[in-house]
Amino acid sequence: MDELLRIARASPLTALLERHLPARGRLLEAGCGLGQYVLLFRERGRPALGADWSLEALREGARRGAPLAVMDLRALAVVTGGVAAYLSLGVVEHDPDGPNAILREAARVVPSGGTLLLSVPYWNGVRRLAAPYLRRQARHTREAGGQFYQFAFTRRELGRRLAAHGFAVASFHPYDPGRVLRKALRRLRGGPRPEGAGSIPDVPADAPDGPGGHSRLRRAARAALYSAPALRLFGHMLLAVAVRR
Repeated sequence: MDELLRIARASPLTALLERHLPARGRLLEAGCGLGQYVLLFRERGRPALGADWSLEALREGARRGAPLAVMDLRALAVVTGGVAAYLSLGVVEHDPDGPNAILREAARVVPSGGTLLLSVPYWNGVRRLAAPYLRRQARHTREAGGQFYQFAFTRRELGRRLAAHGFAVASFHPYDPGRVLRKALRRLRGGPRPEGAGSIPDVPADAPDGPGGHSRLRRAARAALYSAPALRLFGHMLLAVAVRR
């Protein structure tokens, strides 16, 4: 958990979330996993709570004092209109029936004017280019008896799904562009690499350059990866910021 919190504190995603969360009111993270974001937001003064399908996942965060509960995200034990903001990161895409049931319940607990921050795998430029290969792989997996894992979404499709449940999208934000490149590097090198290998770590703007100017190179690589064109091409996930009508 300490490592997850360290990553969350430094992540560009955390800064993005905080820019769009309301200043006041209860925050629900639906599909919170171990609960590191609930802990982080409470550490920063937000009244955050979390819900997840898995008791096993919730135990670590609960031991740290986070208010977490096992809930079906399609039928939350939360009063109607009971949260000012609803956060869900990489969750709704795993329902083989699609995201509608979870989104319908999100619309119930978020009042008019409330905020929804929801991320899903992004049908980005690389995935579009690789679509024939990805469809072929999915077909082979099904034929071999493999199980459904997740959907990926375009901006238009995600916006349409949210609008159907009363959410107006204010903005879209692709993120995590390094993951596509790390997967490609693993394939080129012929196998899995240790967790975190090949990632581009967060480097403070005023960090001194290491031997050979490595910090400068890392900052330049991060700036290139987080440019708008690179995010459209490589962004692994897509965050929608929406307001309940």
